[in-house]
Amino acid sequence: MAISWISALKMVPWADVIKATPQVVKAAQGMLKKKDAQAEHQAQADAAQQAAQHLSPPRSSGEQALLLIQGLEERVAQLEQSQRQSLEIIEKLAQQNAQIVATVGALRTGAQRLAWASGILGICVIGLGVYVLRTAA
Repeated sequence: MAISWISALKMVPWADVIKATPQVVKAAQGMLKKKDAQAEHQAQADAAQQAAQHLSPPRSSGEQALLLIQGLEERVAQLEQSQRQSLEIIEKLAQQNAQIVATVGALRTGAQRLAWASGILGICVIGLGVYVLRTAA
């Protein structure tokens, strides 16, 4: 039996989600700053390695192994760059999640107020109908 979206949304502990959202945003920002510093350090190391690599062609198997290691290090740097981009996306998603949670909270409050107003209006209409029927009879 499938759960309807409304009942699924009612099961979400929105208070806990709202409380945790700023922590998620801060954690994503911290991870992004840490990765930026590492990427900057790695870029400097890569520039130094490339400069050393272009000075002389490889002559021995040891130098070839070093070139292979440098190639692997470049690949790791590319993967770190990809991970940093993923962290940026996660940070944006966390910020959007915070906005959605705030909006859902406001909509929930508005829906509760509308329900109360509708109930009061219904009671007034019933009272008015009873009054009209009593005065007409």
